[in-house]
Amino acid sequence: MSNLTIVRLYHDLLGTYGDQGNAEILVHRARARGILTTLVEVTPGDSVPTQGDIYLLGGGEDGPQTVALDMLLKDGGLNKAVDTGATVFAVCAGFQLIGATLPNTQGLPIDGLGLVDIETVYRDVPRSVGELVVRFHGDIEEAILTGFENHQGHTRLGHNVAPLGWVVSGTGNGLPGLDADCVRPEGVLQGKVFGTYMHGPAFARNPQLADRVLESATGALADYTDEFAEAFAAERRKTLLG
Repeated sequence: MSNLTIVRLYHDLLGTYGDQGNAEILVHRARARGILTTLVEVTPGDSVPTQGDIYLLGGGEDGPQTVALDMLLKDGGLNKAVDTGATVFAVCAGFQLIGATLPNTQGLPIDGLGLVDIETVYRDVPRSVGELVVRFHGDIEEAILTGFENHQGHTRLGHNVAPLGWVVSGTGNGLPGLDADCVRPEGVLQGKVFGTYMHGPAFARNPQLADRVLESATGALADYTDEFAEAFAAERRKTLLG
């Protein structure tokens, strides 16, 4: 691919924890490989373009999450893009709203975008806040991912739906997948749709994950090493794994 379009959705609503930085990291890593890359900002009230290659959703509080979901449902552009093969990377509130159902601000279930077969519920347990370490469920060189989680919702995977990875420490989804052998999955990876509870931004802490998302849109990538990014990721892994 010689031209890549990255679409950042509503980062004023869904950028509470710096997740909007994921877009800049993708742009940097794509351009470092000679890929002409355009970043499209979609603000509340804008139509969602359907011809993007990668769509990014971040985290946010319950109210902004509901507002973002209502706009995405009415617009329909994101669903159309996924139907034609686009990649999605969604974090926390974004992760929840790409599923089949999620709680509204009163904790009652409402319809999500239905991009993946997951459901999120509120449970009467302490809020999940702290560092999260995940073993990636896939084929990247560095299998350990790290991030920061801060969420009340717990997410169950549907039948035959794979997680992004398995929790080493932290909470992650908090509920088992219906067919999972491990009781602590984290996130979701279904086709080209990625979801996770890892803030950080996730791509700053996990450059290999950033490349995995890029590859889902571009195909095989040329070799590239960002020594600073690799050192930061290695420090987080070393510190959290002890």
